[in-house]
Amino acid sequence: MTVVSMIVNGKPASADVEARTLLVHFIRDELGLTGTHVGCDTSQCGACVVHVDGRAVKSCTMLAGQAEGANVVTIEGLVKNGELHPVQKAFKEHHGLQCGFCTPGMIMTAVDLIRRKPDLDEQTVREELEGNLCRCTGYHNIVKAILAASQEMR
Repeated sequence: MTVVSMIVNGKPASADVEARTLLVHFIRDELGLTGTHVGCDTSQCGACVVHVDGRAVKSCTMLAGQAEGANVVTIEGLVKNGELHPVQKAFKEHHGLQCGFCTPGMIMTAVDLIRRKPDLDEQTVREELEGNLCRCTGYHNIVKAILAASQEMR
């Protein structure tokens, strides 16, 4: 067992975990933050995306110990003072979700994408979402939501 400590959504977090514990399981099981989803266990679906030191990361591909001392933001950490993040608002307003299972990972990926590439077009959004799977939609409203959020955040 190893003590792992990091900042999660602005608050110190630590737990005694096995060395093989994935970051996604640390977040869900040790911290109780269940907005980060486990979808495929193979890093293909993107449901587990969180931000580690400002970068979008599939948390099923990272050991909790690798995030030692890092600043981690989950979907729960995007809400500020009870106010949804502009990307969360856009997903709601533009119906960018169906069952909602992929939504947290899509939103976390979108926030990182908008930060990296503020001048987005549809093709770029579609290319950047290739690592995130939605089994319910054709991605049309997800792309629309990301483009709308990008415009609002400029």
